[in-house]
Amino acid sequence: MTTSAILRPRLLVAALLATCTLNFADRAVFSALAQTIKADLGLTDLQLGLLQGLVFALLYALAGLPIGLLAERWPRKRIIAICTMIWSAATAATGFAGGFLGLAAARLTVGMGEAGFVPPAASLVADIVPREKRASTFALVMLGSPLGAFAGATLAGLIAGAWHWRMVFPLFALPGFIMAAILLFVVDEPARGTFDQPEAKAEAPPFREFLRTVLSNPPLLWVIAGGGLAGFGMTAISQFLAIFLARAHHLDVRAAAASFGMISGLSITFGLLVGSFGTDRLARHDARWPAWGAAIGLVLAPPLYWFAFHAAALGTAFALLLAAGGFLLMFYGPTTGMIQNLLPTRMRASGVALYTLLYTLLGSGLGPVFVGFLSDRFARLAFVGNYATACPAGLPAKGATEALAAACRQASASGIRSALSMAVLVFFVSALCFLAAGPGLKRAAQTRA
Repeated sequence: MTTSAILRPRLLVAALLATCTLNFADRAVFSALAQTIKADLGLTDLQLGLLQGLVFALLYALAGLPIGLLAERWPRKRIIAICTMIWSAATAATGFAGGFLGLAAARLTVGMGEAGFVPPAASLVADIVPREKRASTFALVMLGSPLGAFAGATLAGLIAGAWHWRMVFPLFALPGFIMAAILLFVVDEPARGTFDQPEAKAEAPPFREFLRTVLSNPPLLWVIAGGGLAGFGMTAISQFLAIFLARAHHLDVRAAAASFGMISGLSITFGLLVGSFGTDRLARHDARWPAWGAAIGLVLAPPLYWFAFHAAALGTAFALLLAAGGFLLMFYGPTTGMIQNLLPTRMRASGVALYTLLYTLLGSGLGPVFVGFLSDRFARLAFVGNYATACPAGLPAKGATEALAAACRQASASGIRSALSMAVLVFFVSALCFLAAGPGLKRAAQTRA
């Protein structure tokens, strides 16, 4: 094998890792700066929840399946490059938005662009490494998620603290255009099916047959339900975590963004590694361990989150949030593996696509909206008087006394604390769903054996 033949796949993996990092960095930026944007544009928590949840998730979810089909026909690196330019342009436009509608238009477009990364990236990885190395190679690409979350949030806080939040988004858009050019003109498109057996290329079954298989598979439905519920709570918490730190612990934009980035990056890394590799190893002895591992993490996370949200000291809250996030993310990796193990070979990609669609629309889409709605409501209940008039957008009105300003801040912090405390309860229901899937996983393993 020539040196160039060895370097080409490595260059592709490096390019995909870098693109993935930018993908998740652009998402983290908005979450890290949400409190600052809210104050500047006079938004409510419900509007923030919509922007970080349903508005972003709508086109992200709906565009994923068509892009996946397009990736079977078009050069995949070209699809990723075009989608990277789309989300980068929309990220830049976010900095020029004048209100909720402008932000919504930008977030919709960001979601549509970012939907074009995972399906073609997974297909590219499958064509540059043999079957036994695909999971680990794609896991390497997806390490961009914690890297992007940490780098995006931390740098966003520094830039916004030094200049203005509007400067952050155009600056973060620039690397995306550079990465798109690298994908188009430097990286090679690998040949399809290089490492696949001829029988793996058989025609996929009709969608009706796939849907009938899914609906007649109770353990698969339990796994999908468990993952969707876990995603609902996980996204609800992550999108409001920087806001909670700013309000409850009086952090400025730099400190809140840096804390959010560190918690997200470390907890995602821990959850992905322990959840994926740990349950894979234990599953050699009992096929139910992927479901058990996910359930264990989902049961341990809620009490840790509750104590974190009510901790008086920042250091205590930070440590508890880090531990809770790590346990929570243990469900993420095993869920995809369980879906693949419960479906025939030619239905596995469709099964993951269906799960991603439901997870994004119901979990990522509605979770932040739920917390935003409850936060506004609990803040009004915690305030003596007319909260909307005295504390527009959760902030004291101009000319307010120090006592009124303190009351507004306290009500705002109480609202987000209570809303997040309610959101963690969904993890117990999610854990029950995964436990219900366990017997079916064991039967499926025995059938394969």
